[in-house]
Amino acid sequence: MQKDFRMNRRDFLRLSGTGFAGLVLAQFPNIAATAQDIEADVEIVLTAIPEQVQILPGQTTSTWRYIAEVIRGDPNSVQSTPNSYFGPILRFRKGQQVRIHLNNQLPESTITHWHGLTVPETADGHPRFAIETGETYTYDFQVINRAGTYWYHPHPHGRTGPQVYAGLAGFLFVSDEEEDALGLPEGDYEIPLMLQDRVFDADNQMVYLPNGMMDRMHGFLGDRMMVNGQADYALSVEKSAYRLRLLNGSNSRVYKLAWDDGTPLIVIGTDGGLLQSPIEKDYIMLAPSERLDLWVDFSTYPVGTSLSLKSLTFSGAEEGGMGTSEFTILTVNVDSDATSTPATLPAQLSTPNFNDAPNAVNAANPRQFTVAMQAMAATINGQSFEMTDVDANEIVQAGDLEVWEFINPPSSMGRGMGRGMGMVMPHPMHIHNVQFQVIDRQIDPDFASIWDTVREGYVDGAGWKDSVLLMPGERVKVLVKFPDYTGLYLYHCHNLEHEDLGLMRNYRIE
Repeated sequence: MQKDFRMNRRDFLRLSGTGFAGLVLAQFPNIAATAQDIEADVEIVLTAIPEQVQILPGQTTSTWRYIAEVIRGDPNSVQSTPNSYFGPILRFRKGQQVRIHLNNQLPESTITHWHGLTVPETADGHPRFAIETGETYTYDFQVINRAGTYWYHPHPHGRTGPQVYAGLAGFLFVSDEEEDALGLPEGDYEIPLMLQDRVFDADNQMVYLPNGMMDRMHGFLGDRMMVNGQADYALSVEKSAYRLRLLNGSNSRVYKLAWDDGTPLIVIGTDGGLLQSPIEKDYIMLAPSERLDLWVDFSTYPVGTSLSLKSLTFSGAEEGGMGTSEFTILTVNVDSDATSTPATLPAQLSTPNFNDAPNAVNAANPRQFTVAMQAMAATINGQSFEMTDVDANEIVQAGDLEVWEFINPPSSMGRGMGRGMGMVMPHPMHIHNVQFQVIDRQIDPDFASIWDTVREGYVDGAGWKDSVLLMPGERVKVLVKFPDYTGLYLYHCHNLEHEDLGLMRNYRIE
């Protein structure tokens, strides 16, 4: 590990986009040698830095940000995110060998997780691999995932929430031949949209956990909507078809997405890639870390039309306040006629799913994982996170097909606070290193009224997922095929404050 590389803001502004790779290679001779001696289709230096950016009028805002430079391979593997403090979009092809050198220039330790990708144990971003200021960590992996919308973010234990909140996040897109053949909208017609909420003080600085321990227990909720790091986000489009790649990059907020004019949302992809065929929904639930690909045809709207993507009111999250009011996510302005022939929505998008639950090795007796928030403890099956601890129920076999069941039990007194100070709230559950299928949901009868406000917004059974929303009183079964990679991986709640409090555990593939 190297500890000599220091770069201030002036150096970054002078070098970014021009000589940054040369600077990195000069400061890290071992990286220069690696680039020459070991084959990699794409090799990138990814640096986490503090930075001042203009977000709101007036004073600049302190953020943390990923910057990147390609030192081997296609320069288009790294694409900037215009007018945003987010990290660049990383674009890979299925089958590529990728090497990424993470360089930590933050004032604390960090590590980066490639969310949704199936990678070797040492490339997954487990918090035990966190590096200190000035150190580097090298990831080597082959891209074996199908085409889809993935992302990357920090994963140090106890500090994931504040680091993501400060700005450390970016999209990661995988493409393949199956997707290429569909002729989906691309270029200016493919729009990545990362949704986040923030709180700003009078000096335009982002405030994390303004309500202290209550925010840690419920999860952070901001009072200002941000899209791609911009407030009051407005998207200008032509009268044409677009592919919108949505990511809930919020720390804890769950969104219930719908167009303000009632137009159905056409879903073509979820966390792990394209659906078998498009589906229509009046609204869609999108929990932290979940992704959604939408097909939107704006050709039916007259030039001058303005649309709003809303988050609608829903039940089951009242304790944190996230579902109690309707608000606008972003505005779309149809500003001009199409300048090229619009793409056509394919009737068939991808090959069928493997849904074969009866053949799972534990089909009759799924592994069960009960989540709980009690007083100051966040647990799964009564246990909080320990860096390398693995329970007997958390050991699986490489190549096995299994059913896992996540349980968000009702409080002993129904909704609200029950005996033992148990809090009932949503939990977006994420499993590292796999893509799974949601095969069953059940709801406790006492929570049926909650379910009725969200159930039609699930995109279950139609595609691949790595995160699943678990509402109060719900039991959700997922079908998981474990890869051949062995080692220690994580599963956890992707409410980042819950994760940092210990609602996370290891599982081991043997």
